[in-house]
Amino acid sequence: MTETDAAETDAPPPSLTALFLAFLTIGLTSFGGGLSGWIHRDFVGRRRWISEADFTSGLALAQAMPGVNVVNLSIWVGFALRGSRGALLAVTGVLAAPLVAIILIGVVYGRYGGLSGVHAVLAGVTAAAIGLTLTLGWRTARRAARDRTSLSLLLATFATVGLLHWPMLPVVAVLVPLSLLLAFRRGLR
Repeated sequence: MTETDAAETDAPPPSLTALFLAFLTIGLTSFGGGLSGWIHRDFVGRRRWISEADFTSGLALAQAMPGVNVVNLSIWVGFALRGSRGALLAVTGVLAAPLVAIILIGVVYGRYGGLSGVHAVLAGVTAAAIGLTLTLGWRTARRAARDRTSLSLLLATFATVGLLHWPMLPVVAVLVPLSLLLAFRRGLR
């Protein structure tokens, strides 16, 4: 964490219990793609446990790594705040409640899934998750595209994966090392 990043965070690192409970709450109250947005709002905005720059770096790393983005992000944030035990508690907290909830929802859906009201509720939840994901994407893009090079990489990724529908793995295999090299060179200046 840089001096600027440290200045952006007011609070001392949380206790292991507080970290677990924060991730458990996020796991209990969030759905789908909106989890990264909830983590951002809670850990950067409300609690100020982590800086905006550190969150953006962690989110980029979580998305570049294989696996579920929110699990990767939870591990990264937990480790950044409290080391290995923090990472373990963060991922356990964020997954515990959804695991129980999805089993219960599966049972209920199996019984009542044919009702039209159930589909209306699911459509509303989907819309909210998409809104949170788009909001986080917009904020991240604005902060990540600080110069022409960053903006070019962002647009190249969007164009190749989002518009041209190229497979993500080859695009990531080329653009991630390029962006890391450029970031490293920028850090040397």
